[in-house]
Amino acid sequence: MSGFTIELPPPELLSQMIAQSPRAYQYQRMLDDLLRAEQDKRRQFHESLARYEGCKVEFIYGEIIEEPIPVKKTHLDIVKLLLKLLDTFVQLHVLGYVAYEKALIALERNDYEPDICFFGQAKAAKFQPTQTVFPVPDFAVEVLSPESQKRDRVTKFDDYASNGVFEYWIIDPETETIEQYVLEQNRYRLVVKTNAGILHSTTIQGFEVAVRAIFDQQENLAALRRML
Repeated sequence: MSGFTIELPPPELLSQMIAQSPRAYQYQRMLDDLLRAEQDKRRQFHESLARYEGCKVEFIYGEIIEEPIPVKKTHLDIVKLLLKLLDTFVQLHVLGYVAYEKALIALERNDYEPDICFFGQAKAAKFQPTQTVFPVPDFAVEVLSPESQKRDRVTKFDDYASNGVFEYWIIDPETETIEQYVLEQNRYRLVVKTNAGILHSTTIQGFEVAVRAIFDQQENLAALRRML
């Protein structure tokens, strides 16, 4: 079942279909049972997080999805270069908190470990030193891999939007492109897909980055110098 996705009609149409079915209460009971069992598994997952210290792990629709660590150097380089710029900017301007890789975020049903995510000051001010599970971020970044591509482009794409992640960047290491999506009426709108130029965050006030600075060490250092 892991990674399995069913395309459903829009919520309004689905609601209407169920409302007009004589099996509506039966569907409700089935759904209640499914979600109750899923949340029991989720509580057990949260209680056993220490077991997964050496790997990336996510809880998706009742399934625990493990990915081995380490990942490819290309992936690590991209995360490191963007993280360096984003975290420096956020700290300089006291905008909130930047987390990466092993930070587990809890959405309504699922738990993910984004490659990078940002929490505004209102959320970050409530964090505790021993915290292991974090709320919905305001901004998230995923770097594609063959293993994660479907989750990043389908499952997380819909889940991040429906849970109110205001901005989502998808980075493709193969083509060295970035897709920037912003939330509008609970759905993502593509702002730009590019491998050059400047990206301007709509969520992290004032943050802008040269696309090449996310893929090239020298460009990254130049961008960092300008920032400082």
